[in-house]
Amino acid sequence: MWLAEAWSRATALAPALPLQTAVVTGLVALAVVAWRPSWRAWRTALVLAHEGGHGLVAALSGRRLRGIRLHPDASAVTVSVGPARGLGVVAVLLAGYPAPALVGLGAAALLAAGRPAAVLWAVLLALALLAVQVRGWRAVGALAATAVPTAAVTWWAPAPVLQAVAALLAWGLLLGAPRGVAELARSRRGGRSPSSDADQLGRLTGVPGVVWVGLFALVVLVAAAWGGSLLLDLPLVPR
Repeated sequence: MWLAEAWSRATALAPALPLQTAVVTGLVALAVVAWRPSWRAWRTALVLAHEGGHGLVAALSGRRLRGIRLHPDASAVTVSVGPARGLGVVAVLLAGYPAPALVGLGAAALLAAGRPAAVLWAVLLALALLAVQVRGWRAVGALAATAVPTAAVTWWAPAPVLQAVAALLAWGLLLGAPRGVAELARSRRGGRSPSSDADQLGRLTGVPGVVWVGLFALVVLVAAAWGGSLLLDLPLVPR
């Protein structure tokens, strides 16, 4: 009975996302990303999505996951066991920075299809999968702080609230991902990230790290533009 009810809620159709809701949630998300104190809090969600991207691609490429650990400075690391070189490890390193933007794009597509509840159920599923891999109380706490309110909204909130929360999540990922790449670029210029994904890719492939940063930036900006067009119902990209 519970599973049937959950499935019904997850697949329920909602009316089209109102333009006012899309605009207001977009402005709120922009403020959260732009204001440093709120960005520090929201950045944890992006870090979890980033590491989830590493973990998913590591599993798909046949590597064995050892866990995800969140550090006190809100950085994190995904540990996997496998060959130190080759396409698999390159794919794992490539997956991190684009992951939040691609998740945001997927959320925007579901919202455009009238399925806000599916966005939040997908978030809960992703958090459940991450919970199996995270290590340390800090990461567990971050997951719980995200999962509990998401579950409450998903189960009890009416459709307009579901739409607003799902839109805020989508905007937050779409707008936050470019700032994450910008921070990577700044830290590399300051020489503070010799082991960043871009620098590791540079050492593995011989292609300079700055090129990989540019690729990350291109992917997240395209995803942000595409996702924004879906949320605002603008004909930027044909559906």
